[in-house]
Amino acid sequence: MIDETWLADLLRRRPDAATAAQLAPGLARHHPDVDVGGLVTRTLLEALDEVWERGWQPADVAHTARREAPAGSAPLTVALIAEHARRTDAAGRAPESWVDQLRELDALGPGDAAVVAAWQRGARRSPAEAWRIALELLGVLRSASRIEVLVPPPSRWGAARVRGATAAPSDDDRALRRIRGLLAKAESTEFPDEAEALTAKAQELMTRHAVDAALLGAGSAGGTAGVAVDTRRVHVADPYVRARMQLLGAVAEANDVRLVWYQGLGIANLVGVRADLDAVELLFTSLLLQVSQALTAAERQVGGRPASRTFRRAFLLGYAQRVGERLRVARESATAQAAAEREVDLLPVLRSRQEAVETAVAELFPRVRAGRSRASVDAGGWYAGRAAAEHADVGSRQAPLR
Repeated sequence: MIDETWLADLLRRRPDAATAAQLAPGLARHHPDVDVGGLVTRTLLEALDEVWERGWQPADVAHTARREAPAGSAPLTVALIAEHARRTDAAGRAPESWVDQLRELDALGPGDAAVVAAWQRGARRSPAEAWRIALELLGVLRSASRIEVLVPPPSRWGAARVRGATAAPSDDDRALRRIRGLLAKAESTEFPDEAEALTAKAQELMTRHAVDAALLGAGSAGGTAGVAVDTRRVHVADPYVRARMQLLGAVAEANDVRLVWYQGLGIANLVGVRADLDAVELLFTSLLLQVSQALTAAERQVGGRPASRTFRRAFLLGYAQRVGERLRVARESATAQAAAEREVDLLPVLRSRQEAVETAVAELFPRVRAGRSRASVDAGGWYAGRAAAEHADVGSRQAPLR
């Protein structure tokens, strides 16, 4: 019989995959129900508490569990996050962005307090499988590195409060709905010219909305004090994380949003005005789909065989660089046109927003340093990616990209 004290001591450690696989069969023989008196559930919830204090948010944990823990741990992770949210009354106490993440994870329901036991029954996991998955997930949570705290963790939440009634749609919401609709149509059409026109219009709307917001902010307050800077985390999945980050960085830079990313985690931090953050996420998601379709088309042209990893990585990097160039030209053109229509010098206003964003980045990430990839790339993939980017759906209708 396994001593309960020994088991409790084991659960205070950071078991890796090899250790979990080694221990799981023996634990399964003595504790086939896995969640002995709720001990495993309590241990995993305590590990979540530690992770929140190290700067992690619900979506970060779910993303990392998908990357580093066994496949079966994803529903267990969400169930644990949901139970933690219930016990801490996150729906009433947590910041809005935290609640939004819980909603996206479908982690706001009542759930089952005996999380691990309910998960084992629902997933029909054998005792050995359940022990292995639970131990590996525990190791992932306990090993999570410290990152910047962008949203207050549960220990800093105040008393529960009543959420306000749903506000009427704002100008930001209306603009983003139009942008989202245009990008959705661009992704679904089979005609490249139509897709290009649709996303060109979306990019134009992004720029013009940013200009309108900047002018409105300049009218209400001077300097950077009137600029409301926000943060957002974006999770980039394998494979080719670095190349995809380059694409996200190109979209962010062209829209006055700054990107700081954690190598090895697939987590990017975006800093900028909220509407710009929303727009960057939308366009990045659309371009990921477009580049995937473009890569498939490029593979068809070379015989229909799947390309090598080096070709695919180079294709993504070349695509990202050319898209970034086109986005910058599109934004400059749209901004110049907006300035001419309004007969106003936009540079001081936009510079104020940029300064506010840079100030926020310096405060939130004081140890950040610029990085540059020095790895060699496949030349064929690079130029194929740049060529495909010539047809990416970005730019301005009024000022065709050159």
